[in-house]
Amino acid sequence: MTDLAAEVSRALAGVLDPEIRRPITELDMVSGVEVDAGGHARVGIKLTIIGCPAAERIESEVRRAAASVAGVARVDVAVDVMSPAERAALTERLRGGKARAMPFGPDSLTRVYAVTSGKGGVGKSTLTANLAVALAARGLRVGLVDADVHGFSIPGLLGLVRDGVAARPTRVDQLILPPVAHGVKVISIGMFLDPERGQGQSSAVAWRGPMLHRTIQQFLTDVYFGDLDVLLLDLPPGTGDVAISVGQLLPNAEVLVVTTPQPAAADVAVRSGTVAAQTGQKVYGVIENMAGLPQPDGSVLELFGSGGGAAVASRLGVPLLGSVPLSVALRAGGDAGAPIVLADPADPAAAVIARIAEGLATRPRGLAGRKLGVAPA
Repeated sequence: MTDLAAEVSRALAGVLDPEIRRPITELDMVSGVEVDAGGHARVGIKLTIIGCPAAERIESEVRRAAASVAGVARVDVAVDVMSPAERAALTERLRGGKARAMPFGPDSLTRVYAVTSGKGGVGKSTLTANLAVALAARGLRVGLVDADVHGFSIPGLLGLVRDGVAARPTRVDQLILPPVAHGVKVISIGMFLDPERGQGQSSAVAWRGPMLHRTIQQFLTDVYFGDLDVLLLDLPPGTGDVAISVGQLLPNAEVLVVTTPQPAAADVAVRSGTVAAQTGQKVYGVIENMAGLPQPDGSVLELFGSGGGAAVASRLGVPLLGSVPLSVALRAGGDAGAPIVLADPADPAAAVIARIAEGLATRPRGLAGRKLGVAPA
C-alpha cells in the first residue's frame, strides 16, 4: 500500500457505521483502498445487507473522508455487500465471540434504569425519552427499550416516525441493529409493525404474558446496543406481566418511579415501587411530573395538588430526584418528536430533567464484586 493509500485508510477509521456506531475499518467494511500517482483514490466498501438504510450516508462520509487527505484529487467509491460468511464473522465479532446472551446482567458495567409508574397518563414515557436524550447529550452511550408493548410511544416522542410508520431496525443475520435518535439507540415493538398489512403507530398489540416475556427478552438479547453506559426501559404502567418479566431478566436494574402530585396517583405509584422491590430490584428514586404551573406573576398554579412526589419517596424510603413543572413546551416537543431538553433547554421543565440526568450521569460505576473477563497470563 502506498503512503497516500495508507493515509486514506487512516482517514476512513473516522467513519462510523451510524447503526453500530463503530469505525467501518474495525468492522471490515472497507474492502480495499488504492491511490494512483495522479491522486485518484478508489475505495471499496461492503455494506452489511442489501438495502442498508445507512448506505447513502456511509458512502457520502467515506467519500468526504478520502477527499480530506492532502494529495487526493478524486475519489471513486465502489459499494458491495458482505457475503454470508462475512456477515456471520461480523455478528460473532460484535457479540464478542459469545453465544446469544443477555449482556446487561449483574456483571455488566451498564447502569440499567427501569422507569415505571402506578398508572398511565403521568408522562412517564415523555420523561424517559427526555432523560435518555439528556444523558446522551452529556457524552454517555445510551440505549432505550420501549417495554410498554401495548402502549408504545417512544418512537414518536424521539422523532422516529414518518407518515405514521416508525423507523425500522436493520437485521444482520440474527442480530438487530436499533435506530438511533439524538444519540440514543432505540428499540420498540412499534418498529416491527408492517405498514403493508395496515399496521402502523396506531395499531394495537394484543398479546398476553408469554409473548410479552419473549419480546422483552429478545429486545435485551438480540438487539445490538454495544457497550452502553446507561440503558433505560420505559415500562408500562402498573404491576403486570412486563414489570415482572423485567424483574426476572434484569434483577440488577434500578427503578425510577414517576408520579404526579395528586394523592390518588401517588398511592398507586407506591405499589409499582413495591413490586420492583419484591422482584429484587432497587428503587433508586422518585420523579414527580406535572408539578405546579408557573404563572406570569410568579405564583404557581397547582392543578394536580402538591406533595405526591415527596409522599411516594418517603413511603418507599428513597429520594425525590426532582419535580418537573407542567409545561406546554414539554407536551409540544413530545408531539413533534423534538425532546424539550434539546429543543428548548431553557424551559423550566427541561432544566429539571437536565438536573435529574446530571445526577444519574455522575453516579460512579463500581467494579467491586464484578467479573472483569480477564485472567492472569
